Amino acid sequence: MELAEYRDRFPILESTTYLINHSLGAMPAEAERRLAQFAAEWRTRGARAWGEGWWDTSFRVGDLVGGIVGAPPGSTVMHQNVTVAEAIVLSCFDLKPPRNRIVFEEGLFPSVRYVQQAWSRFGADVVVCPDAEAVIDAIDERTLLVPVSHVLYKSAEIQDVHAIAAKAHSVGAHVCLDAYQSAGAVPLDVTALGIAFCVGGSVKWLCGGPGAGWLYVRPDLAEQLEPAFAGWQAHARPFAFEEEMDPAPGAGRFLTGTPVVAANYAASAGYEIIAEIGVDRIRENSMRQTALLVDLVDDAGFELTSPRDPEVRGGSVVFRVPNFQAVHAELARRDIICDTRPDAGIRFGPHFFTSDDEIRFAVSQVQEILASGVHLEQAHAAAGY
Repeated sequence: MELAEYRDRFPILESTTYLINHSLGAMPAEAERRLAQFAAEWRTRGARAWGEGWWDTSFRVGDLVGGIVGAPPGSTVMHQNVTVAEAIVLSCFDLKPPRNRIVFEEGLFPSVRYVQQAWSRFGADVVVCPDAEAVIDAIDERTLLVPVSHVLYKSAEIQDVHAIAAKAHSVGAHVCLDAYQSAGAVPLDVTALGIAFCVGGSVKWLCGGPGAGWLYVRPDLAEQLEPAFAGWQAHARPFAFEEEMDPAPGAGRFLTGTPVVAANYAASAGYEIIAEIGVDRIRENSMRQTALLVDLVDDAGFELTSPRDPEVRGGSVVFRVPNFQAVHAELARRDIICDTRPDAGIRFGPHFFTSDDEIRFAVSQVQEILASGVHLEQAHAAAGY
């Protein structure tokens, strides 16, 4: 099946030039049907729905995304978001010297930075490094955890996760990989990497929507750790309603309370499409289309802020033009959906269903907007995403 044939599965493509898949992936029509299925089950089955599939969505949907990132069955569970997943990981450790150091790059997504830095009140020695090379240099025998982004959100630069993981493993430190900006667009095999943890969400390239974060825990480690941030779904016998905690086996002990069933239903639709196509095929097309984007940006004389090397460039391309926030607002008015980030510029994120003509059209529209000056009317406006 040609990639263009998947376009009719994504309704928003009928009315917009959708280049914001690095931020909110287009919704599959199947997701709407599955949300309707959830509503129908709630309406007709009521409490019986828990035993008819709702309760197991944390595991069943977790296995779907786990298969995309190379995780074995039973090692990935669903959560509300990455912040919760990261906090659960942190809660496994007492953070006492001599191994209480958390080392990460300053380009980490803010939400992940915030939760790591908050743990300093519990004894963590937080070290923030300017780049990946500095992270590798800073990892030593005092290091407990290395949170790292597979792809940096501001520049779409792919990090050398293999080198970071190798250094961490050499001193007995754990890597917690944030694959939010890569899963579904850049191939990833958490088993081959040997990392302890991997977190992500469904909002972006996985086309799964909000409220469906996920956490992978290496199976051998899952049996050794016991999170302090735990809830009744993490109990070995949740419906026994016992007064003391008895952690469930494996990744199940990294769950919290009642699952977000509706979000899990919606996310599964996107996961199945990504798995059907295959991330390797998506990546091949992405590298070709982002190379086209880079050439168009260069030809237009815009300032590229993403890497030029396609091997270290993720699925989006970031470029800067004068008054880029106002240009962005004008693009939004024209139903060309993209976004901006401070100190970075405009971000275009095509996905497997994007046509080359849409990419050319979007760049030409930026040129026309700048030439006409119409964006200056939008100087005090901002799109809300």
